[in-house]
Amino acid sequence: MRVYVINGPNLNFLGIREKDVYGENSYEALCNYIEKEAKKLNIEVECFQSNIEGEIINCVQDAYQNADAIIINPGAYTHYSYAIMDAIKSVNLKTIEVHLSNIYKREEFRHKSVTATVCVGQISGFGFLGYKLALEAVAMIN
Repeated sequence: MRVYVINGPNLNFLGIREKDVYGENSYEALCNYIEKEAKKLNIEVECFQSNIEGEIINCVQDAYQNADAIIINPGAYTHYSYAIMDAIKSVNLKTIEVHLSNIYKREEFRHKSVTATVCVGQISGFGFLGYKLALEAVAMIN
């Protein structure tokens, strides 16, 4: 099984930005964690990060022919990117949305996810563990 793990804006600044919200670990540490956990489940992962909406859409579309499922943290695009939502919907792959922080304990605008409406489920508030939970869920539903 092959899973694309797609991360959106500012995830590349993990360990730098808002450490009280996102923690001290870097994006590289997150990718290493995801790869380690995926290996335990015999899942091949492709980690991708971009601050650019179109590149995220291109990656989702690339998953159509190259992956069995998607795990996505769209970052701030979660709340307003109908383009990413449409891309996820169009590829028709099992997709799980992940957020490091609990978006429902934060600012009001973060409580709405347009992208989650086309995902199998959403995991938020568990930090890096959310990605492990998403990998386990993908393994069970595919």
